[in-house]
Amino acid sequence: MTTAKTPPRLRLFANLWSLWDYPSAKREWSLERKIAAVAEAGFDGFSGALDRKQARLAAEHGLFGIGYISSSKPSEFRDRIKENRDGGALRINVQLGDHDTPVETAVRMAVRIVQDGIDLGVPCDVEIHRDTCTETPEKAYAIAAGYRKATGRLLPMTWDLSHVGVVKHLAPPYWQRLFVDDRLVRHSCHFHFRPFNGHHCQVPVTDGRGRLSHEFIQWLPVLDKSIEVWLGGRQAGRDFFACPEMGPVRGGYNLAQLPNSWEDAKVLRGIIARRWKAALSGGPKG
Repeated sequence: MTTAKTPPRLRLFANLWSLWDYPSAKREWSLERKIAAVAEAGFDGFSGALDRKQARLAAEHGLFGIGYISSSKPSEFRDRIKENRDGGALRINVQLGDHDTPVETAVRMAVRIVQDGIDLGVPCDVEIHRDTCTETPEKAYAIAAGYRKATGRLLPMTWDLSHVGVVKHLAPPYWQRLFVDDRLVRHSCHFHFRPFNGHHCQVPVTDGRGRLSHEFIQWLPVLDKSIEVWLGGRQAGRDFFACPEMGPVRGGYNLAQLPNSWEDAKVLRGIIARRWKAALSGGPKG
């Protein structure tokens, strides 16, 4: 039973793409081994475009699933949501539209997919992401404003500030330019914590020698501020879904010369957990 004193819960999940080509492209682990590794690393769940096989493996390891949709076609929203629902998704991360989707069109699409998710029993969160309708802060917040005008509700969003951070060419502390409306942050519960700076959408967590990288330390206030702002709302009994979103070399997020994305994701998982615990208790950040 949830009460006003029930603390919010951190739910950490890994993106399966962090395990692409792991431990190498020639000896890549099977899906079964990857999902077992997610559980072994202490994650509570994993994300991707989910299917029934992934649902079975999640159940075997006591994990939850976060779904994924990338679409600019409202006619396919319901089928895509159903696919992820059948794959065991608790929520679905949505990369909506394209970079040139007009705000008015994007608002209608957001209204449609969020309502479809409600109708089908799987909440959908619209991600801040490049090459989608939310690729700049200005468009993202305009779409959120249009959604509220159309529905009377706040838009559920997936917060990945790495995309707009690099688009805006920012210097630290990055969050000052990116958190325009704290209500939207507090309303949402879906966060992708990819460390970034104003020139790179992903910077390494570690320096390859067991220490945190200089660029990661510069980014850490983004993590702390995200948690602080979110906890500033009425969050009793709510879940805070957080992903250490480290992309692999294949796809271009990571560089071959930098630490492995899966190894860095595991380090970042522990850091998120410690900073969350400190924020809840009011103690020093670990």
